[in-house]
Amino acid sequence: MNRYINRYMKKFGSGRTLGLTSWQIVILVVLIAALFFFSDSSISKRMKYESQIIGLESQIEFYRRQAEADGKKLRELRSNTGDLEKFARENYLMKRKNEEIFIIKERKGEK
Repeated sequence: MNRYINRYMKKFGSGRTLGLTSWQIVILVVLIAALFFFSDSSISKRMKYESQIIGLESQIEFYRRQAEADGKKLRELRSNTGDLEKFARENYLMKRKNEEIFIIKERKGEK
């Protein structure tokens, strides 16, 4: 049996790379691949989470700008009663006494 092992070792060398056998290297590669592709911190999940973060950051920026615009409009409405009355009449269809409101809507396709 020793004779066969010696012949195999001569034919293929020691079979070690960096102190590891070829089977150990294959197992390490499979484990590393499994960690990168199938674990909770896999590459595909990481890319998906990054795209979600980018989308959420853009939503945050949109709502931040919207809040600034709404805050500006609120300050204007609080400082000027004429603007407040105009806003209430246009958006909430409020009216003064002895006043009538006519709502005119465009039909689709007409201008």
